Amino acid sequence: MIADRPPREKIKDIINKNQIDLICTLGDLDQHSLTDLADIVDIPKLGIYGNHDSGMYFEPLGIKNMHLETFEYQGLVFGGFEGSVRYKNDAYAKMYTQEEAFELLKDFPKVDVLLTHCPPFGINDEPEELAHQGFKALRDYVEQKKPKYLLHGHTYPTEQNMITKLADTEVIYIFEDKIVDLF
Repeated sequence: MIADRPPREKIKDIINKNQIDLICTLGDLDQHSLTDLADIVDIPKLGIYGNHDSGMYFEPLGIKNMHLETFEYQGLVFGGFEGSVRYKNDAYAKMYTQEEAFELLKDFPKVDVLLTHCPPFGINDEPEELAHQGFKALRDYVEQKKPKYLLHGHTYPTEQNMITKLADTEVIYIFEDKIVDLF
């Protein structure tokens, strides 16, 4: 899993040192920091864009855009929701109002693993600061559909205030790179 900052070492080195079955990016990255992914063709690559992304680097790197999409892999269904809460007017930024997020997620099917850039409201977010506020629609989705895992980036919780569980869902915060065992 990679989010918000380039990996601490080359992606190919991480893969060579570890058993990696799937690569997921959770946004606020750029094509240059993920260049190694273009040469990796034998491992599925999934991603969602963050609020600071161009929205144009998945295709050249062979990453499947998971925004409001699902993908089944090794018995788990993955799904995704891109962007953050809209905190400024920018036609190109991946941002949504709370109301738009509810509308987008209203018919999204149940998944086992939900990949998001922004966390659910009240979970590892800063509710008073619009730029780092979580989505209320994601919280509602998790409480109703109960995915096994939700992985997110975007915010900067500390170990002292990090929330790792919402209802029955394990919440996993990703910053830079992290190997996560989902299978």
